[in-house]
Amino acid sequence: MVSPTVSLRFAFFVAFFVWFAITPLIPEIQESLNLDKRQIWQSNIANVAGTVLIRFILGPLCDTVGPRVLFTFVLVFSAVPAACTGLVKDAEGLFFLRLFIGVAGGSFVMCQYWTSRMFAKEIVGTANALVGGWGNLGAGVTQLIIGTALFPLFKEFFQDSDDPAESAWRTVCIPPAIVAFLTGIVIYVISDDCPEGNYNEMKKHRVMGEVSATQSFMSAASNFNTWLLFVQYACCFGVELTMNNAAALYFHNKFPLTTEEAGAIASVFGWMNLFARGLGGWYSDVMNKKVGMKGRLYVQLIFLLCEGGLVLLFANSDSLMGAVLIMIIFSVFVQAAEGSTYGIVPYVDPPYTGSVSGIVGAGGNVGAVGFGLGFRELNDRDAFFIMGFTIMASAVTTVLITIRGHRGILFGEDEEKPKVRSR
Repeated sequence: MVSPTVSLRFAFFVAFFVWFAITPLIPEIQESLNLDKRQIWQSNIANVAGTVLIRFILGPLCDTVGPRVLFTFVLVFSAVPAACTGLVKDAEGLFFLRLFIGVAGGSFVMCQYWTSRMFAKEIVGTANALVGGWGNLGAGVTQLIIGTALFPLFKEFFQDSDDPAESAWRTVCIPPAIVAFLTGIVIYVISDDCPEGNYNEMKKHRVMGEVSATQSFMSAASNFNTWLLFVQYACCFGVELTMNNAAALYFHNKFPLTTEEAGAIASVFGWMNLFARGLGGWYSDVMNKKVGMKGRLYVQLIFLLCEGGLVLLFANSDSLMGAVLIMIIFSVFVQAAEGSTYGIVPYVDPPYTGSVSGIVGAGGNVGAVGFGLGFRELNDRDAFFIMGFTIMASAVTTVLITIRGHRGILFGEDEEKPKVRSR
């Protein structure tokens, strides 16, 4: 069997690719269906809201049935609505289409659970961040491949039709949907739930005991640290999801750019996942080695504060070059904060890491819904201001995180490790 760290990198990448395949096409869809800003943002909100419930559900199920079957389900299920993009006829159809495609975002829970099972806590920040960053990269790559490469190509295919652009956006999501469906099947065949094998076989041979999904969820949900990280992840991954949905349209509307040009620029935000999320997890591990959990928390605090400040700068940028440059730096801190968050998650409640990962992961989507509502109701500048100040407020809550056996910024003490007597 192929190691999960190999197979899930590609699978997670594909999940995000299919999840956001439609986003660079939004300007064309808006024009074809004659939709207003409010209707577009309702569909953007649906795209991330569909993932909230599924992440809450998948977390405890990871502890119970393992990540392999769940990953297969998510990829196969989300591929179907993605392939049906061309059937959309109005705002309501777009809303429900993106709601169901949003199930693909649930793959993140299995991704982080898998790597948490595979690596020691001392390096889990780096491991989770590298694999997570590779998946999130899919959201940036899809902006480039779908919006800048495939969409123009499909327009050429349909150049003899009445409306080549409309024919193109109605069919261009079929290839990524097919890839997602096939990847889901391959994951089931070639992967294991953990280094010891698959959960069903381990239970059958009594290598692993039964785990109650309800007990797992309740234990994670009753831990205050889980909800603090839920809020903070809302303010980093929630921001990334909002930018994935909004960036192409923002640049298309604010600057005189074509759909292809706006998609190419928007893809830069996601491309920072090549290193930024991994960098955040790595630095969290480095500081943990030096000063323990307190070091991880200081990293989290600094990343979130810088992220919030850069959002405010981005909102005030009126030049294309300035906006792109600030967006790149802003993106680095967004993804670094995501990496540092999941450097903390495996410590919160180790026996039920799946549930903690699911709840915190759902926070990212809740944040995206909240920020999306801001963009739907307000002008972009005001929405970005609310986003920036909210992120900085969430950074301050880091001082409240207190994990048993570890010293926090203000509270708690490190447990003394038993000394090994020399002979």
